[in-house]
Amino acid sequence: MINKRLLVKNLLAHNDENSFYDKKRFIAIGQKEGKAKFLKHVCALANSNPKNNSYIVVGVEDEDNEIVGVDFFDDSKIQNLVNAYLDNPPTIAYENIPFPNLPEGKVVGLVTITSNGQICALRKNIWKYYGGAVFFREGSISLPKVFDIKLKDFNSKTVAKIERHARNNIELTLDGVIDFINHRHRDLESNYKVFKEQFVVCWAGNKKRVKGETYYSRVDIELINEQVKLFYSALDEITIAFDDDAFTTMEYVQLGLGSQLKYYPFEKVVITFDENGKYQIQTDLVFKPPLYNKKTLHHIFNANNSLLHKLERKINLNPSEKIDLKQLPARYLICHFNGFEEAKEKMEMARPFLKIQYRNVYGSLKEALRILRKVKYN
Repeated sequence: MINKRLLVKNLLAHNDENSFYDKKRFIAIGQKEGKAKFLKHVCALANSNPKNNSYIVVGVEDEDNEIVGVDFFDDSKIQNLVNAYLDNPPTIAYENIPFPNLPEGKVVGLVTITSNGQICALRKNIWKYYGGAVFFREGSISLPKVFDIKLKDFNSKTVAKIERHARNNIELTLDGVIDFINHRHRDLESNYKVFKEQFVVCWAGNKKRVKGETYYSRVDIELINEQVKLFYSALDEITIAFDDDAFTTMEYVQLGLGSQLKYYPFEKVVITFDENGKYQIQTDLVFKPPLYNKKTLHHIFNANNSLLHKLERKINLNPSEKIDLKQLPARYLICHFNGFEEAKEKMEMARPFLKIQYRNVYGSLKEALRILRKVKYN
């Protein structure tokens, strides 16, 4: 098993960006330009590495390799995005790697790209790139290629050496468990479970019992062997179950208007561990959004738009409006699920204003956009 934190360090230490490794301060696949650039790099790395993994490290400054981190990203359907836009798409995985000195909730993103051995190309137009375009890596740059298109293996031995140096051991695993329980989450109830005598899963959170069911909030779950953060949220509540073979979580989202809030099952994740040292993650979206009277939602939508207008014009909000502002992300989210398609655009417009003045509301907005993104790719 590969310790992904060591792998990131080895990639950063090996040399600058090259034909099997790229680094990004962040990726913005919620926007057309960001999505197109991400797909271009995935395509180029897959074509330049037909017989080995290639990687994108996210959350690193380009100039000095400083690890600054990004928000936890749990879009398990990123493979669907790649499949939709690329012919001969590679297998792709996005993993969240915790680093000790990063703030709570910040991680380093590690994108692992595994070619299927065939030439990967854009399937359709996106942004300024045309369908049929083929990209390769030339040093640290992803460039289109229109002639002499052949897949060549240059990096297998180098990548194999880097991955071999990132292998886990008992000391690293024990240190990871102790650090998780005694240091990073000493203020929360923490637990661990060993699966198949090889895998260690740690989880921490605030626990409460409601009608015989145990729920966790402020949840952090990690696969210690690989230093991969499986789940993190300061807002949602989840249930946890496990047996000798699998670890299961059910995530809930709280939605409603006014004081009539209710928890709705959102996503079920089952991690199944095998005897051969491998594991599979199965993710199923089970979300069924609440439906409301359209007349009521028109009133709420217009009220939200009025608050957004004041934010844009830098007009001070009165105390009552500040209370309503806290509900703005959740109300736009409900409106979107009830046919108000422009609600998502309004949420994006609110992002820069909330980030500067109302950090707590900004956190709720990011969570609402995460829910929209996951529903979209399902």
